[in-house]
Amino acid sequence: MTAQELKNSILQLAVQGKLVPQCKDDEPASELLIRISKERLLRIKNGALVIDKKHTAEPITDEDIPYDIPDSWEWVRFADLVTFYSGKTPQRQNPAYWNNCQYPWISIADMQDGSITSSAKESISEQALKECFAGKLSPAGTMIMSFKLTIGKISILGFNAVHNEAIISIFPTVERNDEEIIKSYLFKILPLIAVTGDSKNAVKGKTLNATSISNLMIPLPPLAEQKRIVEKIEELMPLIDEYGKAEEQLSKLNSEFPDKLRKSILQQAVQGKLTERDPADEPALELLKRIRDTKKKLVAKGEVYREKELTSILDDDMPFDLPHSWCWCKLGEITKLITKGSSPSWQGVSYTTQEKGILFVTSENVGVNEMLLEKRKYIEAKFNEMHPASILQKGDLLTNIVGASIGRTALFQEEIDNANINQAVCIIRLIDTTLTQYLLMYLNSSTAIGFMVNKSVESARANLSLTAVTNLMVPLPPLAEQKRIVKRVEELLALCDEMKGV
Repeated sequence: MTAQELKNSILQLAVQGKLVPQCKDDEPASELLIRISKERLLRIKNGALVIDKKHTAEPITDEDIPYDIPDSWEWVRFADLVTFYSGKTPQRQNPAYWNNCQYPWISIADMQDGSITSSAKESISEQALKECFAGKLSPAGTMIMSFKLTIGKISILGFNAVHNEAIISIFPTVERNDEEIIKSYLFKILPLIAVTGDSKNAVKGKTLNATSISNLMIPLPPLAEQKRIVEKIEELMPLIDEYGKAEEQLSKLNSEFPDKLRKSILQQAVQGKLTERDPADEPALELLKRIRDTKKKLVAKGEVYREKELTSILDDDMPFDLPHSWCWCKLGEITKLITKGSSPSWQGVSYTTQEKGILFVTSENVGVNEMLLEKRKYIEAKFNEMHPASILQKGDLLTNIVGASIGRTALFQEEIDNANINQAVCIIRLIDTTLTQYLLMYLNSSTAIGFMVNKSVESARANLSLTAVTNLMVPLPPLAEQKRIVKRVEELLALCDEMKGV
C-alpha cells in the first residue's frame, strides 16, 4: 500500500465514522443542521447571502446515499453546508489588468496542498480587481479548492487574494462558534469527497462544475466528533509522511538496484569472479600469441596497418589482479582496424532522413550492446568514396568517442554493405571474431568506460582519441572461459531486466 493509499484509507474510515468512537453525549448532527439552516435563512434575509441558482442542491434520496454512517451523523449536500464561488482569469490581452499589479492572483500551481498558500507567482491591477472581481478579495484564512484538472487540491489562503476559474473559495454557512470546527473537518475530508463528484471530461482532464460541486454528498458528524476526527487525522498524518518517505526511498532503491546490479555483474565478470576456472582451458596468453601472429601476417600482406602507438603495459597500469590463466593486452593488439568517421558538412555532403543514399550512423544510433536504428539518417553515396576506411562491416563493434555517451558500445549486425559513420563513432574490427561477444560485454563495463572517460579530453565536448582507444587495457580470459562468462552474464542480466520490468 502506498502512502497516498494509506492516507485515503484513513480518510475513508473517518468519513464512515470508523476512525474515532461515537459518544452518546455528543449533540447529534441533526441539531447542527437545524442551526445551519437557521443561520442560512438569517443571512439570506439580511442580504448577507445571495444564493446562485447553479449552487442550489438537490434533495437527498435513498439512492444518493453511498454508504452507511452512524445514527448520530447526517448526510448533507455541499451547497447546503457552505457557500462557494469560483474565480476568473482577467483578459491576458489587456495590459491594464496585468500592469501596476497590487493584488495576488492564485493559480492551482500556487496552491500548497493541505497547507497554507503563502505566495503567488502573478498579481493583478486594481482595475482588474474592480472589473473582473467586483472589487472583492477572498480574505486570508479562506479555504480554497481546485475543481478542474486537479480535483480536490485544497489549501488555506495566507493573505487576501483572488484566484482563477479552476478554484473555489469556500465559506461554511454556520454560526461563528461552529465555523472553525466545521472548516477544519471539511479541510481534511474534501480531497477525498471531491473526487466522488460527477466530473466531466475536459480537454486537459477531469473537471467538476457548479452543479456537481453543489451536490457533493458530505457525511456530517456531530461537532464534537468532527473535532475528534480532525485531531486523530492530525495525529496520524506525520506517521503517514514518515511512511511516505520510507516508501520513496524504497522505490528509489528498487529502481536503481537493477542498474547497479547490472554494473556489478559486468565488473565481476571482467575480473574473473563470475565463473570457475577450468584447468583444461588453453591460457589466454596462447590465444593472444595466435592473434598477434595472425596480425603480423595480415600486416605483411598489406591488409592491415601495424599499430605504431601501442604503449607497454606496466604493473601500475593494471587496475586489478587477474586469474593466472588470463592476461592483459591492448585493444590495438587484437584488432584489424580502429578508426572513426567524418562529418558530411566538412565535405559539403548533404544528408537526409529519406531512405536514399547510404546509411549514416551517429552516436545516437549506438546503444548499449545493440544498435538504435529507429531514427536513420542517409548521406550521398560519394561519402563512401571519400571515406572508404570507415565503411561498416557486419560484426563491427561501434563505440562512441564524443560527448556524454563515451564508451557506449554496440554490435553492428545489419545486412548492409555501404553504411558509414560520423566523427563521434569509432569502429573496432577484431582479428578473431570469436572474441566479439566478450569484448562487447567488456567495453560496456564500468572498467572499460572508466578507462575511456579518464583518457578523454575536455573541449567543447569530451572526446576520446583513437590513440586512447587503441591503448585501452583489456583483461583477456581463455577463449573457453569467455564463452562461459558471456553465457552467465546474459542469464544474470535477463534477471536484472525482469526486476526492472523490461
